[in-house]
Amino acid sequence: MSWYEPSFVYQVYPLGLTGAPHENDGVLEHRILKLVDDGWIDHAARLGATCLLLNPVFESDAHGYDTRDYTRVDCRLGTNEDLRTVVDAAHAAGMKVLLDGVFNHVGRGFWALADVREKRQASPYAGWFEIDWNGNNQYDDGFSYTCWEGVPYLVKLNHWSEDLNNYLADVIRGWVREFDVDGLRLDVAYCLDQGFLRFLRNVANQIGAERGEKFLLLGETMFGDYNQWMGDDLCDSVTNYEAYKGLWSSMNSANMHEIAYALERQSGSQPWDLYTGRHLLDFVDNHDVPRIATKLDDDRQLRPLYGLLFAMAGVPSVYYGSEWGIEGEQNFGDYEIRPALDAPEWNDLTDWIAALARARVASPAIVWGDYEQLQCQPLQLVFQRSYGGGEHGDAQRVIVAINAGAETTVAHFDARCGRAVDLITGEEHDFGGGSELAPFSTHYWLCER
Repeated sequence: MSWYEPSFVYQVYPLGLTGAPHENDGVLEHRILKLVDDGWIDHAARLGATCLLLNPVFESDAHGYDTRDYTRVDCRLGTNEDLRTVVDAAHAAGMKVLLDGVFNHVGRGFWALADVREKRQASPYAGWFEIDWNGNNQYDDGFSYTCWEGVPYLVKLNHWSEDLNNYLADVIRGWVREFDVDGLRLDVAYCLDQGFLRFLRNVANQIGAERGEKFLLLGETMFGDYNQWMGDDLCDSVTNYEAYKGLWSSMNSANMHEIAYALERQSGSQPWDLYTGRHLLDFVDNHDVPRIATKLDDDRQLRPLYGLLFAMAGVPSVYYGSEWGIEGEQNFGDYEIRPALDAPEWNDLTDWIAALARARVASPAIVWGDYEQLQCQPLQLVFQRSYGGGEHGDAQRVIVAINAGAETTVAHFDARCGRAVDLITGEEHDFGGGSELAPFSTHYWLCER
């Protein structure tokens, strides 16, 4: 266990938030300092976040996932010193910091590819890529190479190259020395060879031993069995796209059985449940999907949806701006879901998310407890998180009740006690005669025994 399991992640896409040009114009601007100067670090801390996830910050051709240089902060964002200023500010506010490690592919502007284009087989970096010297490509390089998902300007790296892997290990160690970061998000980890993931695990373990605390590896995964990429010798955690789909879809289709099935399959107590005891990264939106206020058919369901996010097994993540309900459809370029924003805003939804974060911090059962479903209806879900006591706190049992419907309903279930206190509001609750659930409501009932 580490600092990560009880954390709350606040995600920022810096190139978008700071209004950087969509293509690298080569002009140095200290935009990343907006995170400090415009109050974003303070805002995330006020929200209750304990970890700041920064999407790509290093020199790239355009969107950050087409790297030119792993060792230099993108000039559109500022300097290496600027990034250290942001990390130091986050640490001072009580937050760990994760950087985006884009190690599956690079951009055509990557310095080692430029050397290969000039020297061909004579380049010492020729083995860093999967090259067909008898082919050609649309850029008329006189050779072809493997791309990520067929995108010609995203050039796949060859992790059979020991020289490449050692270079990337040095890059990561450099990030730790220069910026004092606490871990990495591994972009498209589902595309990375397991041997390379194990190599990265060894590097992370060495860094962690030197630092005296976990150096986190958070893998981006989509669907399938996450145990392919998550384990003691692989990633510590992965992105939970299975639950993401169920979270919004259950509410749009009035079918809470969908998310209930996913929660049980992932975190239940049956021998066939897949990730019990693991802390996946849970989210309702991020930089690759539509804003949740756009995705939901009824934005009144934002409150119960976030209530569910913060109570389910795993680590909750909130994407910048969504905490006050901004919208954004996913179109070509993803610009609408990665918008430039000025100072952060605060409203009733932000208040609500901050209250959920405080309730989660107060509850070892929500962070560490097991999962048991108590009742499921088309628009209501009631489940229990139980923690037996130990190093993380005293024994505790919390009943989570979600009503995503527009009508008041009374839930009947065996609470196994008579009374409770709502961790969100502090109000006392009597389970006798059923539990009334107001429209679009969430309760975290701490049971008396």
